[in-house]
Amino acid sequence: MQIGLASDHGGFDLKEELKAYLKSMGHDPVDLGTFNEDSVDYPDYGALVAERVSKGDLERGVLICGTGIGMSVVANKFRGVRAALVNDLFSARFSREHTDSNILVMGGRIVGRALAREILRVWLETPFAGDRHQRRLEKIKALEKKNFK
Repeated sequence: MQIGLASDHGGFDLKEELKAYLKSMGHDPVDLGTFNEDSVDYPDYGALVAERVSKGDLERGVLICGTGIGMSVVANKFRGVRAALVNDLFSARFSREHTDSNILVMGGRIVGRALAREILRVWLETPFAGDRHQRRLEKIKALEKKNFK
């Protein structure tokens, strides 16, 4: 699976941890930055992943900033992106089962490394449930069509 990663300076350490974890799971993550802890603007990096997910160049993405809030806002500005801010296992599972989230967002200053790895594993392994949830996704797509002209 093609998975893109990006962070700002507040999420850099956790991004590096999750990149190594993805490699250990057999994935070949695409690191779109940032590449150090120097201060950067999270919209620049969130957009890099979200745009590629939106276009279908990446199947999924992982974004990390200090709280995850900024990256979530940025990513959800792109058509077809369903970015979920997840800081616990329950939300990781349900963000996939119910909303078929394609970008996982975490707060690098909120989620510890061990929990972040487990959240990522659950998020990657949980399939979309479809059925009534597909009907709801169709409504989201209709809103995108109406609002993203």
